[in-house]
Order: sequence, then structure tokens, then C-alpha cells
Amino acid sequence: MLTEMKREQLTEFYTECEKEYESYKSLNLKLDMSRGKPGADQLDITMPIMDILISPGDMIASDGSDTRNYGLLTGIPEARELFGGLLGCKADEIIIGGNSSLSLMYDSVSRAMSHGVLGSERPWNKEEKVKFLCPVPGYDRHFAVCEHFGIEMITVPMKSDGPDMDEVERLVSEDAQIKGIWCVPLYSNPEGIVYSDEAVRRFANLSPKAPDFRIFWDNAYCVHHLTDKPHRILNILEECKKAGKADMVYIFASSSKISFPGAGVAVLAASAENIKAVTAHLAIQTICFDKVNQLRHVKFFMNTDGIKSHMEKHRAILAPKFRTVLDILDNQLSEFGILEWNKPDGGYFISVNTLSGCAKRVVSLCKEAGVIMTSAGATFPYGNDPEDRNIRIAPTFPPLDELKTAMNLFCLCVKLASAEKLIHNS
Repeated sequence: MLTEMKREQLTEFYTECEKEYESYKSLNLKLDMSRGKPGADQLDITMPIMDILISPGDMIASDGSDTRNYGLLTGIPEARELFGGLLGCKADEIIIGGNSSLSLMYDSVSRAMSHGVLGSERPWNKEEKVKFLCPVPGYDRHFAVCEHFGIEMITVPMKSDGPDMDEVERLVSEDAQIKGIWCVPLYSNPEGIVYSDEAVRRFANLSPKAPDFRIFWDNAYCVHHLTDKPHRILNILEECKKAGKADMVYIFASSSKISFPGAGVAVLAASAENIKAVTAHLAIQTICFDKVNQLRHVKFFMNTDGIKSHMEKHRAILAPKFRTVLDILDNQLSEFGILEWNKPDGGYFISVNTLSGCAKRVVSLCKEAGVIMTSAGATFPYGNDPEDRNIRIAPTFPPLDELKTAMNLFCLCVKLASAEKLIHNS
């Protein structure tokens, strides 16, 4: 255990690591692990989608509409059915958007700020203050949306089965300024946590002091499994209906990491009443989204089984990458007691925790040697990890050989930063 070494031992350990680190710097590496992007090999498996619509007759939706023209603001019927089936929602509880679920989330917050939501007494920007609960570690893009609109973020710790629901229930019941909470319920970003049935039911039975409180349920990884025993979560919309609170949740998903991130299909699911309210605003914002792309996706995947079959191809590419990262962490760092990490069964990330006060230094050392990681602190609101411990590893984008090099360097940087910290404190 590095933490049990005396100062002389730590200094000798640091010197050996420093020599190895200098050899990495001489390689002039340029590797990027900063975002959870699919690799080129993942994008290639979806290329046949481009050959599906080749003649005018291919462009007709099931209701006879020409997808090349205006109309069908909420999406073509077969796309609403396909993604409704994937999320366990009815077709009239679905809006098919553009290629980005983040855009749908941003628009949902923006509409709430300017006009309120179903049940609002006034637009959110007319409130003295608007607050959101943010389970941490969490998704930096969620936090960025809040910061952009001046929404105050309140952190809630994540537990092994979801957010600390005692704290969530207490906060929303006491403070009417709390208007929402961000959730990634299946394989959470970055820890890969799966919300338990109890947690989902407690979300559905929340009693917020704000009558227009919304759960922003970002089900980004609903079919992104890494094992042959996929996890399942309860249907939050159905649970909200049972609790008589169907309007309390917005569900988001997309095909971005199923087909193409730059040309996927995004989905907003909610109660039929919420969908009507959102559609009234969308009718001012746009005439329709890209229906040709919607039809292309439907004809390529056919049904939910087609999507799941396609995701098996993704799993065959991604599972070895995740195993590689976990094996390297285990082989190189388990004996030293200076890093903790999760072992996710799905999603796109591996979350690690360094010794207190070391995360920023690790990321800086990696960058200096040519490997770009997600910024330390990104998994907390305002980029502020109070203990400077959490780092999000994104194994998906680099080819396997580059991933091995990057992770070997990462482990070396963890050793260096930890030894520096322990020497300074000794």
C-alpha cells in the first residue's frame, strides 16, 4: 500500500515513476479520451442505413405522408411507435425530435424558463430563484444547461441504487424553488449505477412543494448493455401514472449511440397532456423535424428487437475495451490503495476516485504526456469536485491499442500524483 510507505520509500517510488513518465513524453502521444464518443468501428456497423431510401417511393410514411415535405410535427407514426416501444410508452406520449436528446433537454428547460410548464403559475424566469437537484457524480452537459440559464444547482449524493432518496424527498418537499432534478437512471453517467425499483417508485411518489416540478429522466443508455444479462429499470411514466402524477416526468433518449451521433433520432416521452403542451410551443419553433431520417431509422431497425440485435454488435466492440481498462487498473493499481473504480455493466464510462486532492493533477499529467482526459471536476456542478477525486474515463473512442497505451499512462500518472501528495503530507 502506497499510503503505508515511509517518506524515503515514497521518494524512491516517485523517482522510478518519473523516469517512466519521461519516456512516455518522448513518444509525443496525441490520444483523446475526453468524451464518450463511439469509435469509427461502431459507426461503420450502421453504414447500411444510408442505402435504404433511394427512390421517391421509399419516402412515404405509413399514413401516406411524403417525409420529404412539411408536416407531422411530432414525428411519423411508425417512428413514434418504434421508440415508444423501446421506452414502454404509447405513440401519443412520444415526440420525435432532431438528432440530439441534449437539444430536447435544453429546449425543455428554455421553454420552462420563458413560458413555464403544464401546471406552472408563471414562467420560471419570473420566480425569485430556480433550483435543480443534481445527483453527483453526474453528467456535465446537464450541469451546463442549468448554469447557462442561471439555475442554482444543489448536489445530492449518489448511492449504489440511485440518488439519496431521503435527501431528494426532503429537499423537494421543503423548497418550492426546486423545479427539477436530473437523472440518468440506467448505467448512470459516469458511475454506471442502475436505479433500483424502490428508487424509481420513490421518484414517482415525490410530493414536491413546487406544483410544476419536473423529473428530467435522461434514459440515454436504455439499451447500452455490456453483458449478456442486461439490467432493467421500472417504467417511470407508468409508476407516475399509478401515483396520480403522470405529468411530473419528462423522459429523454436518442439513437445517437445506436446509429450515428451526428445523424440520429432524439425522443421526448411524457404524459399525453405534457406532449400536447410541448407540441403547442414546438408549432411556433418549427414546422417539422427530419422525417426522412426518422423513416430511415424505422426501416433499418424495423422494431425494438432490431435495435437490440444491433446493440449486440456494439457490445461486441465495446465490452473488450471496458475489460481492457478494468484489467489494466486492476493489474497496475490494486496493490497500492490509491484509486477506486466502478465496474459498470453498461453505459459509456468508468468512474474512478483518486486520493483526495489528486484528480486535477492526474489529468494535468496525462495532458502533458499527450493523453486528453475529461476535465477533473466535470462530473460536479460548476466543475467543482469538493474533494478533487473523481475522473471520468471514456474507453469507447480510441482503438484498442491506443486505449492500452492511454490507460498505462493514466495509471502511471495516478502513481505520480499520489506519491507527490503523500510525500507532501509526510
